[in-house]
Amino acid sequence: MTNTAANKAAPPPGIYVPVPTFFASKHSPVYNNALRPPLDLETQLAHSLHLAKAGIKGLVLLGSTGEAVHLTRTERSELISAVKNGLANNGFEEYPLIAGSASNSIDETVGMLIEAKESGAGWGMVLVPSYFAAFVTQQGIIDWYTTVADMSPIPIMIYYYPGVSNNVMVTPETITTLAEHPNIVGAKFSHGNISHHTIVAQHPTVKQTGFATFTGLGQQLLPVLAVGCLGAIDGLAAFFPKSVVYIFNLVEEGKWGKAREVQTFVSSAEELIVKFGTVGIKEAVSRILGFGDNDGCRAPLHGGFPEGDKEWEKWSTIMSPLVKLEASL
Repeated sequence: MTNTAANKAAPPPGIYVPVPTFFASKHSPVYNNALRPPLDLETQLAHSLHLAKAGIKGLVLLGSTGEAVHLTRTERSELISAVKNGLANNGFEEYPLIAGSASNSIDETVGMLIEAKESGAGWGMVLVPSYFAAFVTQQGIIDWYTTVADMSPIPIMIYYYPGVSNNVMVTPETITTLAEHPNIVGAKFSHGNISHHTIVAQHPTVKQTGFATFTGLGQQLLPVLAVGCLGAIDGLAAFFPKSVVYIFNLVEEGKWGKAREVQTFVSSAEELIVKFGTVGIKEAVSRILGFGDNDGCRAPLHGGFPEGDKEWEKWSTIMSPLVKLEASL
């Protein structure tokens, strides 16, 4: 396997946020279409700065939470550049940025990775190709990722999220085989199989190469840290960043009892995301932090909670402990 990237380092351990993409508010003068409103780069940067100042290690732009599939290639580049330059201008010059891609085409994926590097991203997070999920072999997945990694100008991470990938199967053996490639530096697992987390994180190749594994589910943070994963790329941290970082720091300090207590609050709140996904994250970021419209997704996700304020009231009691904790940290 060859490698064309100079930087082979994995993203550092910690808590990352798969940030939502912000679109122009319905109250904005540039708002012109309820189904495909333009980007709101000012709010995008403001939210990014809020997270960086709260201790978040880095950001994933244009992932599934970021509605990457709803953006044009030009919009993708504009968003990465705006966040990169805005962070640098506010004292976060080397802040880790990971750019997502979700194409089944090798050439299009590589094109997105080239554009991501040109716009300022340090890594690419590449969704498993899944259109022909029922017929894809593990060797086919290995060949696909190997070719992408050989051609990518930045290190890449494997993004395994069966829920948005036609339930394609990727075995731990496939992950550990790909971990041998010098330009494949980590993986995000957005599934509930802790056993697979363990098998991958404790594999000799993963340990020897520094391949970094992260959970995409904050409700698993404490368990995956216990088996050797390096952190989380978590949607709840988009609106409770300090609380999720707190769990990571408690584990680093060996304070497992307190970490379990906080994990219980986090796991309960994560059920909002389990139920509503990106729509729930947008609602919470708006209602708790005041960034963007609570119903500010592009079609077909537009419209927010079906029951609006009535639905949000059901979550107030569950969110209350984290609202208090966040304010105290």
